[in-house]
Amino acid sequence: MPIVVNLDVVMAKRKIGLNELAAKVDITPANLSVLKTGKARAIRFGTLEAICRELDCQPGDILEFRK
Repeated sequence: MPIVVNLDVVMAKRKIGLNELAAKVDITPANLSVLKTGKARAIRFGTLEAICRELDCQPGDILEFRK
């Protein structure tokens, strides 16, 4: 897949766990796990915005395009 999700890397740098982030962005841990593992087919901008706000990062820190 040409879009790589680096959410796990950003979470590790910020020292925040899956359940804690899920609670802060109001998403289920299961859905956040799907996103974190790169198995998600889509992400809502509102969810991406909330994740970036909580992790103090940019969308490009989480999502990367690779050829």
